[in-house]
Amino acid sequence: MPSKIFVNLPVKDLKRSMDFFTALGFSFNPQFTDDKAACLVINDGSIYVMLLTEPMFKNFTQKEIADATKTTEVLIALDAESREKVDELVAKAVEAGGSLYAQPADHGWMYQHSFADPDGHQWELCYMDESKLPS
Repeated sequence: MPSKIFVNLPVKDLKRSMDFFTALGFSFNPQFTDDKAACLVINDGSIYVMLLTEPMFKNFTQKEIADATKTTEVLIALDAESREKVDELVAKAVEAGGSLYAQPADHGWMYQHSFADPDGHQWELCYMDESKLPS
């Protein structure tokens, strides 16, 4: 079974993207980071996002690259330890140059809020209290 996941996202300006995610408190693995790609660490040892310049991304696909500001190619969902952490990270994202694309939603057992990064990729943050999950 796989033990790691690498989500690959095309970006227009690698430095801007790195600055954005650094402002949110994330780090990068320098071993896999250069002027064409940056390895964003979501959960060290298991979850990474490769931010690839569009020319670099194009090396891995024969399809057109989606413009994430106009279409949704993926929803990236991350869990958080509390509702407050969800709101805190969304606020940091907006302050760092991201944008809101949906209002927060409280489903009783799950609270979620969302932001789009500077390239338009959609990030969903959620806090789940499984003890409140409907049976």
